[in-house]
Amino acid sequence: MWGLLRRSRPALGAAGGAVLCTLGGDHLRRTDSLAAAKAPSEAARGPWQSPASSLPTFTQKEVSAHTSIEKGLWVTFDGAVYDITTFVQNHPGGVEKISMAAGSSVEPFWMLYRQHVQDRSGSGGSGLAPKEHVAEILAPLQIGWLDPADVAAAAASARSPDDPYANEPLRHPALRMLSVTPCSGESPAALMADSWITPNELFFIRNHHPVPKIDGADFRLEVSGLGVKETAFTLAELMALPKTEVTATLQCGGNRRGGLDEVRKSSGNAWGVGAISNAKWGGVRLSTLLQACGLDPADPQVMAQLQHVQFEGVDGTKASVPAEKAVSISGDVLVAYEMNGEPLPADHGYPLRMVVPGHVGVRNIKWLNKVKTSTEEAEGVWQRGMAYKSFGPSVTSLDGIDVGSYAAMQEMPVQSVILSPQPGAKLEPGDEVTVRGLAWSGGGRGIIRVDVSADDGATWQTATLTEGADQARGKAWAWTFWEAEVTVADAQSPTRATLVCKALDAAHNSQPESAASIWNLRGLANNSWHRVAVDFTAES
Repeated sequence: MWGLLRRSRPALGAAGGAVLCTLGGDHLRRTDSLAAAKAPSEAARGPWQSPASSLPTFTQKEVSAHTSIEKGLWVTFDGAVYDITTFVQNHPGGVEKISMAAGSSVEPFWMLYRQHVQDRSGSGGSGLAPKEHVAEILAPLQIGWLDPADVAAAAASARSPDDPYANEPLRHPALRMLSVTPCSGESPAALMADSWITPNELFFIRNHHPVPKIDGADFRLEVSGLGVKETAFTLAELMALPKTEVTATLQCGGNRRGGLDEVRKSSGNAWGVGAISNAKWGGVRLSTLLQACGLDPADPQVMAQLQHVQFEGVDGTKASVPAEKAVSISGDVLVAYEMNGEPLPADHGYPLRMVVPGHVGVRNIKWLNKVKTSTEEAEGVWQRGMAYKSFGPSVTSLDGIDVGSYAAMQEMPVQSVILSPQPGAKLEPGDEVTVRGLAWSGGGRGIIRVDVSADDGATWQTATLTEGADQARGKAWAWTFWEAEVTVADAQSPTRATLVCKALDAAHNSQPESAASIWNLRGLANNSWHRVAVDFTAES
């Protein structure tokens, strides 16, 4: 985000408009007067900060109001307020990314972009400090101090111990929060193309209940059902089994629901394009685990009866997948305990979760504590109820509908989205623009082509497939990145152009043009052409 800062130094000016803050992005309340507020002591200040007596104090509310070029971009860091308005307009990484911290703290973003900061714990301090060249840039941008009363107010606003959500994990402020309790937060589209592997902090979150607090030392995974010996595994016993790593994309069934809501309101969170992320998962194959419990895949009598493998989480969420997917080595289904080389974060299922590559996100049960081989699907609303079933565009009510007769979502359809430019980007007619995005299809079906249009589908050109394009046939569990050079023109509108993308998978499944044609009551599986409108800069 703060990439190439040194190259931007000539653009620095005095007052601008962003603030670098260490308060984790919290929007804090002011509980005292400005007169009572005191800036940090001289001993507590960093060399990139101004003398305490020379600058005013601002409330978090005042800082939070400065989130645009017009109003000024302010950020905070280490209790100091910085105006980066002038700086961001010449930032090599673009205004969009750096502006995500506007009105709040920059520290959570620096935790991701560590090349510009250093850990000062070894020198008697705590937390992060900017590296020397970054400190030189910060110093002239400081415009004030954050009111210490706001920091105290943040601590006082903690949830009641009786609140079931009192111990929720900290979440990165870049996540677009659609619901705080239970948490639904989508990856920020402006950052998704930065890394083929999504950082854990930016991986989308979809929880149905409070995040359970689990002691890994006391944890047990229960395995039972048809053809297996009932067994309880400790985490250590699971980790002693042969380890497998699989890079797989997970996508919520409601990803892009907001596009369906533009046709007619559906049911659920109005996700944008960010309810999809990609990670490298580590764990034990489900097939290996089941065989360790006595399942014999060569036993025709057992395998003829076995139709589903059910999963249940500590939070009570239940789901199941077809047995042919679950017990097949080629299905790459994991009982995962690692995410991108680290233990699973609490929001993503610590200590165990299912990873069912190519299947809808809800089948990838988090906080997994039960696995059962069965002749039947799992019970519960997430499998047998309406929650993850797609009805036709004409169904606007479930009156008279036999919900049980509809198949539950498993593999997902082919999908592609534009990640850059972002909607509303300012361009000139005739500009050549690099359009970047992602494409993915369920069932391991790789992406074989992405088409891009700069004129709302009137003409097309083929994009270049980049990272992820070389995945094995039938095992393309991860998304594919793509890019295309297009020229925008004002032939259709003097004020804007519409960029469009559509993908084709290895089974030659393609995306439908219209969201209206696939609208459904639950707002699931919107894979219509993705459109991004960009604006032409007004003539001066």
